[in-house]
Amino acid sequence: MESQVRYHKIRVVLWAVLALNVSVAIAKIAWGVVSNSAAMEADGFHSLFDGTSNILGLVGLWLAAAPPDEQHPYGHGKFESFAAALIGFMLALAGYAVGRSAIDSLIGRGDPTEVTTASFLIMGGTLVVNGFVTLWERRAGRRLGSEVLLADASHTMSDVLVSLGVIVSLVLVRAGVERADGVVAMLVALAILHTAWKVIRGVMLTLGDAARLPVPEVVAHACAVPGVVDCHAVRTRGPESHVYVDLHVLVDPETTVMRGHTIAHEVESALRRAYPQVADVVVHVEPYR
Repeated sequence: MESQVRYHKIRVVLWAVLALNVSVAIAKIAWGVVSNSAAMEADGFHSLFDGTSNILGLVGLWLAAAPPDEQHPYGHGKFESFAAALIGFMLALAGYAVGRSAIDSLIGRGDPTEVTTASFLIMGGTLVVNGFVTLWERRAGRRLGSEVLLADASHTMSDVLVSLGVIVSLVLVRAGVERADGVVAMLVALAILHTAWKVIRGVMLTLGDAARLPVPEVVAHACAVPGVVDCHAVRTRGPESHVYVDLHVLVDPETTVMRGHTIAHEVESALRRAYPQVADVVVHVEPYR
């Protein structure tokens, strides 16, 4: 029940962030088209895909929150990873589209950029909104212990930096450096592609069952439990926020079955205390030879 309340609070934050991201994106894209600013339009599409990532995050959380069943005995946590993979590929496509627009601007095929007071007001307003979203989402992520919110807050922070770059390009264009708009748009495209790569790489680690916890630390925590002589065959996998652990602990050969069972539970408790993200621990007890 407590986990369901947590998921609900995370979803409320994501819905609010989605509304703000879409509002910011529409404002930047619309004015980017009107003023022929490739950099502002690129930044708007970046914000729009932030909104898309919020939607996929909501869907992923909804599926991941489902309890284990016969077909999914380990739960549904990897649905969040599948959603993240879609976000990564969509961001890559957006980066490609923005890059083409930037190249057109650089080689002179685009229309001249019109820089007006409204351009600065829109970018300044969206910058304030993104800054607020970053701080609010990060605080909520820390309060709820949500890696999804913390990661999304970091992504929004990248938008703040990109928006600052767009404002700089508008200043340069107004000063007569027309190509600055295309250069900044290309930097935005590279930022989007870099974000896409980080998302896809993180998904690959999860779906590829990469180790999630440092083995020496896990061994140290297990061996600190009274009755454990040694520990080996430590394996960890899953999303960073939902880690599965299995390991072998060695005990004195004269240990009774009841005592071995108790030791296994104590090892599990020790690991859960050390790593709150651990979802399940399987302990195999064997005699020390």
